[in-house]
Amino acid sequence: EEMRKQKVQEYKEKFANPYVAASRGYVDSVIVPEETRNILLHALEVSVEKKVELPEKKHGLPPF
Repeated sequence: EEMRKQKVQEYKEKFANPYVAASRGYVDSVIVPEETRNILLHALEVSVEKKVELPEKKHGLPPF
């Protein structure tokens, strides 16, 4: 039982840790729960003003 607890703790430190995933590049950033609302509001504010500009079509339908 003691060995199992030790292995579970080792697993949590190695794999169930968001900071390890961030250091390896699997996630962009780790958000602290207290900052979640502010980060989401900022992301929504930025995306409201976003415009996607597509290039003009070079060719239309060819005549048949």
